[in-house]
Amino acid sequence: MIFSLVLFIILFAPILFNKIKVPHIIGLIIAGVIVGPYGLNLLTRDSSIVLFGTVGLLYIMFLAGLEIDMTEFMKNRSKIVVFGLTTFLLPLCVGSLASYYVLGYGLLSSILLASMFSTHTLISYPIASRYGVAKNLSVTLAIGGTMITDILALLILAAIAGVTKGDVSSSFWVQLGGSCIAFVCVVFFVFPPIIRWFFKRFEDNISQYIFVLAIVFLSSFLAEAAGIEAIIGAFFSGLVLNQFVPRSSPLMNRIDFVGNALFIPFFLIGVGMLVDVTVLFNGTGALKVAGVIVLVAVCTKYFAAWISQKLFNLSATEGRMLFGLSTSHAAATLAIILVGYNIIIGETANGEPIRLLNEDVLNGTILLILISCAISSFVVEKASQTLALEEESVIDKEVDSHQKILISMAYPETVKDLIDLGLILKPRKSAIPVYALHIVSDENSSDSVQVAGKKMMDTAIRHASASENTLIPLTRFDVNISNAITYTIKEHGITDLLIGLHRNSSQLQFFGPVAGNILQRTNETIYIYRPLQPINTLKRIVAVVPAKAELEPGFMHWIEKIDTIAREAALPLVFYANQTTIDTLKSVDQPNKISVNKSYQLFENWDDFLILSRELKQNDLFLIISSRKGHVSYIKQLDKLPYYLHQYFNNYSLIMLFPKQLELGIDRTDIDKTDGNLIEALAGRMSTVSKAGSFIKGLIKGK
Repeated sequence: MIFSLVLFIILFAPILFNKIKVPHIIGLIIAGVIVGPYGLNLLTRDSSIVLFGTVGLLYIMFLAGLEIDMTEFMKNRSKIVVFGLTTFLLPLCVGSLASYYVLGYGLLSSILLASMFSTHTLISYPIASRYGVAKNLSVTLAIGGTMITDILALLILAAIAGVTKGDVSSSFWVQLGGSCIAFVCVVFFVFPPIIRWFFKRFEDNISQYIFVLAIVFLSSFLAEAAGIEAIIGAFFSGLVLNQFVPRSSPLMNRIDFVGNALFIPFFLIGVGMLVDVTVLFNGTGALKVAGVIVLVAVCTKYFAAWISQKLFNLSATEGRMLFGLSTSHAAATLAIILVGYNIIIGETANGEPIRLLNEDVLNGTILLILISCAISSFVVEKASQTLALEEESVIDKEVDSHQKILISMAYPETVKDLIDLGLILKPRKSAIPVYALHIVSDENSSDSVQVAGKKMMDTAIRHASASENTLIPLTRFDVNISNAITYTIKEHGITDLLIGLHRNSSQLQFFGPVAGNILQRTNETIYIYRPLQPINTLKRIVAVVPAKAELEPGFMHWIEKIDTIAREAALPLVFYANQTTIDTLKSVDQPNKISVNKSYQLFENWDDFLILSRELKQNDLFLIISSRKGHVSYIKQLDKLPYYLHQYFNNYSLIMLFPKQLELGIDRTDIDKTDGNLIEALAGRMSTVSKAGSFIKGLIKGK
């Protein structure tokens, strides 16, 4: 009955509060107030509620670490430190003065109470995540600031608790520092190889999800054992798993779904059950303390966000987002107050205990949790809506609406890998259609082949839908496979074709007859993919680019696609090219704010292609930008690639990328290499002239 009641609250509270334009998060907290022990007393905050609530809090911090853009996080680490210290020190200083002079508390009590003002909990983070703005700089700053404020506040808590008990000494800090260092080393250096090993060998979705949860809670336990808060461990586990869980993967969808459907709502209801509204009627002392706590906590967080907004040139909306995420108090706040409440520093004449923080502070803190969470929910909801609209307009401008992706499936064992890469080629939030093609050739059209093809298509559709993506299924009967793919490209206006490497590839027939025919008959961008391991277990992308690749009409397109792969798979990107091409790659990157970690290495001698075998490492994705014969970036050394790849690079996941190129016969030497639009326009005109000539020839022949 308890579980049933909680589920009905999770179901109906958001529905009812959305009707009156109240964020669902504050709806769940208010529902917890109503059904809790200080409301209708339908539920008691027993061990089951506490357990699920703890899981929900850890889940929020885990999701924050999992969804954060690591490249942006590292790039803005100085800003994160500045904001973290600002949003910690300002409430600490103002709060200490207010507690000491206004409320009349002692020095230790004032500092401990002020440290509670400094902390914040990412209660409203699920709102930002739901609107898809979790990668915004303001959200990144708030997440990083949470770690800084919570760690510093909990260190103050440990120090004050030790002072009151007489346990603080140099050995105490040495032990705490050593255990923290050991914890960080285990999480960031021991966990990754174990996680990569598991994902390479076990593809079962349920096993992967259970494994991820086990890592999260093990990391949280190790954080507590090291003497710091469990939420720090959950956040660090999210950072470690960040590169192993692609954004558009079924695993990410399951993690997000279970957390937002069950664990996080449990936590929010549990927070509401703590609130005792009757403290408002317990005299002016409680009201005075509550008023000072709420005023100082909210105002100092607002000014810290405003200062950071001005320092980092954030927009007004981003400033509101920063304030909204950093103003809510819950987990660490409650932990500090409860510890302070339980510390007894003496006795009255009547034998009653004198607590470091009294009941008025405890009750005022509970009201702070309710009010700050309400403010946070409303502010973040509004800011998220505005940021989402702004980002959608930017995406609509940047993404070519005419792009279409086709995935050709031939082998059942590579279907999931091809679908994963095909979906990563499509930027999130874009409406680029993705087609899945299965071909039944006249050469082999038996019933068993058709049944196997239907199973492959069903697997592909299920795999895509598990990540909330839609595949458009295509089944084609044709004389041969290359004909079917070529005509499908023309009929549907495909811009990107993804095919798997021929299963029986050799140094003489590396690409196979199908890929060879397609390369001769179409000029669109083609990706030939050999997946030796799941894309989420890779460490980086190593891309080698031939000279004059920047002169091809498809240059900007494949740059955009490679950036998308690196960004969505959270992989650093290393380019090997000559100096001219490197300069062009850097120049086209400057106007764009694409959060991809890129580096460049000089590589000019394609006769010494085997030197790259020394640069490649295990778990690298080897990406080769090639060219069709007769085009401007084609070099004779590309003819030797099949032999080299088969002989020396057979143990690496591989993508051979053939960029979009113009019809032969167009002189491209005078075309400005940086003007991709001019190239496309010229290609369009030449195509129109060609069609007109064919039409006139037809008329003449008709006569």
